[in-house]
Amino acid sequence: MHRLTGVNEQRPPLTEPAPEPAGPEVARFWSRPLVLELCSPRRDPLPPLGRPRWLARLPHVAVLYAAVFFGFLTTEQLQDHYHVTGGGPLVLALMTGISIGLGMFRPVLAWWLGLLTAALVAVSIHADVGQGQTWPWTPGGMFAFAPLVLLVALRVPPRVTAWVVGISVACTGLAELGFRPAGSSTTVLEVALLFGFVGLLGYALRALRLARGELVEQETLTAEERARRTVLEERSRIARELHDVVAHHMSVISIQAQVAPHLVENPSEELRENLAGIRENALEALTELRRVLGVLRSEHPDDPAVPQHPQPTLSELDALVANVRGAGLEVTTAVSGIRRTLSPGAELTAYRIVQEALSNCLRHAPGSRVEVGIAYGPRDLHLCIANSAPTRPVPGSPGAGHGLLGMRERAGMLGGELAAGPRPDGGYEVSAVLPLGPQDLPAGPAPETKKV
Repeated sequence: MHRLTGVNEQRPPLTEPAPEPAGPEVARFWSRPLVLELCSPRRDPLPPLGRPRWLARLPHVAVLYAAVFFGFLTTEQLQDHYHVTGGGPLVLALMTGISIGLGMFRPVLAWWLGLLTAALVAVSIHADVGQGQTWPWTPGGMFAFAPLVLLVALRVPPRVTAWVVGISVACTGLAELGFRPAGSSTTVLEVALLFGFVGLLGYALRALRLARGELVEQETLTAEERARRTVLEERSRIARELHDVVAHHMSVISIQAQVAPHLVENPSEELRENLAGIRENALEALTELRRVLGVLRSEHPDDPAVPQHPQPTLSELDALVANVRGAGLEVTTAVSGIRRTLSPGAELTAYRIVQEALSNCLRHAPGSRVEVGIAYGPRDLHLCIANSAPTRPVPGSPGAGHGLLGMRERAGMLGGELAAGPRPDGGYEVSAVLPLGPQDLPAGPAPETKKV
């Protein structure tokens, strides 16, 4: 009902919608983000050239040269062409150079400073404009202002560039309409053409720079995708090799263990049990192998949508211990504390550590006595697997000896610790401490102790 009600509430009315306010384009152009862009003094450094690397700072050198050149040009024209005396030409020259230099870091602020400088120049020469001389721009002033428009166009969106050019040309036109000296020459057409060309040039260079950036980003993503595809192919190859080698042999072991009692006349019950245990272990190993192969072949092994088999937990510890006992080891277990279900990561890590430790006892300590201790603490899970000295000769192991490393890595993934080393009596001990998360904390204070 709630869902249906929500749909009914959001249904549009049957009446005609209200007409859109007139002039949406005007409202969009005078929107608050545009005003902020035109009035923003934010820092936006001029980007260096991408290639060649040794010319990376060429734009900055060119801007500094333009600042010095147009500063001297402003002083020369004000004094020689318009006969402005005093300290005014020097101050206006400094403002011209500073505005161009500032454009390397704060382009919009530099443009406003350049516009203010141009207005001061126009005021200072208004009374000294001769017949045919340009006003409000000096012949070099409009070219000194062009780098500011270019520096703005290189760093701002196109619509902001359009407004910068439009405001500059509009200010020129308004000044000529209202305050143009008699006999002076108009500059509005030259200014419109110059600033428009410079704005288009800056827009084109900015678009080229952004396109190159997107191309580099796309190349990076393509390289990452190629590397990921290579990893997936390697994982698939490993999965195929594991299936071809290990699965075949485990299947043969399982079939031979099933057929063996029929090849012996009157087999003993103990032989039947051992062969049945061999067959169960082989089938369980095949199941684990297929589970691992499914993860290796999956493109997204952590995706919850990918079907996964249930992982073993400490609740299956009794079956694991019974399996080891059937292989000839004397194993005792002791569980203390509040026995409870932990998070899947803690359960799996604890089970694998015990499983690997018992496997090491089978390989390296035949005939020994093994003690498995599990203690559920308030915030930690303590594991201890200790065995006595072996009573039978230890056969050579073809393994690579990565069992302890794997156990340490499993404990480290949970933020825990694992220690292993020989005991004074000739045995070996593995102990681990696994921190438990909030979801693993006990619900009650009553501890329990169980020995098997």
